[in-house]
Amino acid sequence: MNKDRVNGMIDEVAGGVKRKAGELTDNTRLQVEGMAQQAKGKTEGAWGKAKEAVKDAIDGTEVHLDAHVTLQSKNAPAEAECKKCK
Repeated sequence: MNKDRVNGMIDEVAGGVKRKAGELTDNTRLQVEGMAQQAKGKTEGAWGKAKEAVKDAIDGTEVHLDAHVTLQSKNAPAEAECKKCK
């Protein structure tokens, strides 16, 4: 779990508490602030999940570039190949 997901969960919980406190005290401004904070938390949590999914996809993928390089020397050319291509 990354920091975006943790911060998102914190904002969701804190927003829910604010919203509920606003309902109990009949404070519309506090209710709206709580709903906004909850929405921010959900968005941040979703962003964190997306980042984790991309990281997992990258970590699970092996990238292999076929690099064939010709080295020139004064005496004779030599070829170097990727060890996986042999």
